[in-house]
Amino acid sequence: MEPRRITSTRLVDDNGVVHHGDILLHPDGSWSKSNGDEDVLETIDGANRVITRSFQNWHTHLPMMLNRSMGEGLPLMEWLQQSIFPTEKHVTRELIEIGTKAAVAELIATGTTFACDMYHHPDSIAPVLADSGIRGIICGPTTSWPPSETEEDNGDVLKKLELLLASGPLENGRVEYGIAAHSVYTCSEETLLRAADLGKKYNAYTHIHTSETRAEVTDCYAIHGMYPIEYLESLNFLSDSTVCAHCGWVTKKEMRILAEKECHAVHCPTSNQKLACGGTMSYPAMTEAKVDVRLGTDGAASNNSLDMRSEAKTASLIQRHDHWDATILNPIETWSLATKESKDWITWDINDIRLRPLGTNDRRLLANLIYSGGTCLDVFVDGRALRRDGKTISIDETIVFNDLENAAREYYSQI
Repeated sequence: MEPRRITSTRLVDDNGVVHHGDILLHPDGSWSKSNGDEDVLETIDGANRVITRSFQNWHTHLPMMLNRSMGEGLPLMEWLQQSIFPTEKHVTRELIEIGTKAAVAELIATGTTFACDMYHHPDSIAPVLADSGIRGIICGPTTSWPPSETEEDNGDVLKKLELLLASGPLENGRVEYGIAAHSVYTCSEETLLRAADLGKKYNAYTHIHTSETRAEVTDCYAIHGMYPIEYLESLNFLSDSTVCAHCGWVTKKEMRILAEKECHAVHCPTSNQKLACGGTMSYPAMTEAKVDVRLGTDGAASNNSLDMRSEAKTASLIQRHDHWDATILNPIETWSLATKESKDWITWDINDIRLRPLGTNDRRLLANLIYSGGTCLDVFVDGRALRRDGKTISIDETIVFNDLENAAREYYSQI
């Protein structure tokens, strides 16, 4: 596939440097200056655009768009027990697909091209991402939900997940399957060991909530004599393919374990604050320990947004606030955290008043984008345009939000 030429534009590279002129965006994710005589797929007037890497959302529950704004104002456990769990007992494949489509539409519209997801029926989620054009790691559980009160799990969910893992990724690797182990307080040792074994067998990612609340940490220590990360390490659960969401209450020893095992620790600051967890990840301590830190929104039920630009702002602000240090997560480092390893490109409307003034040599641009906001105009993945001129073209938003409205009414009626 030929590259796209964007003329008279600005491009922010992976080091936060702003480049000016005519730019070629290549299908493999690279870029170069244009001479003006190359064969191109199309030429776009970039005078009103700034090009950046796309966002990468490392912790989501995409179908929970269905739960957005349910149970507002409730404490965490009441919120789960009164709003979330009662509806999830009645979730269907059709509802999951509708919720996922709505979530993907929001991701694209806000400049995100990758999601690491954890939810039921992954085979209803992965095809939506594949068809829409974005990337993803779709992690499914090994046990059924809701748990049976009368008999043991029959193993059907595990069998289906293993078939998905064995079938390989979709769309030449753009979307792959992984394993979800919800947490140390909801999974038995057997379930955690099973998840770890599957991850090793299929070289797949394993996704788990870790140390999200103080109660989770103290309960784990009371039961096992170890904190959650220590406990997972004792089970040989952790590896460079483990995604540990939240990590808000971890010790220095646990940070060293995460670094040694090369795990991905996901900072979810908005969700932690909204659910009043009382603590968020210590980014300075994590980076000092050389832990690989990523950024995620969590699900739309607990955020309530999937907007990673907004999440990047929140991450920067909470770290500065918590550590009394305004130098933490400057604009370039914040942007790098939110876009780490992105292969894709998005453009923003430079004429959005929120991006002005640009400053000498556009030195204010990135800070304005993070802290003030902006309008996403275009999204390009593997050379394919998913959004152009402020309109998503790989998914029909009108159909999506009408289906979501109808599904949400049906879903909410279950409680």
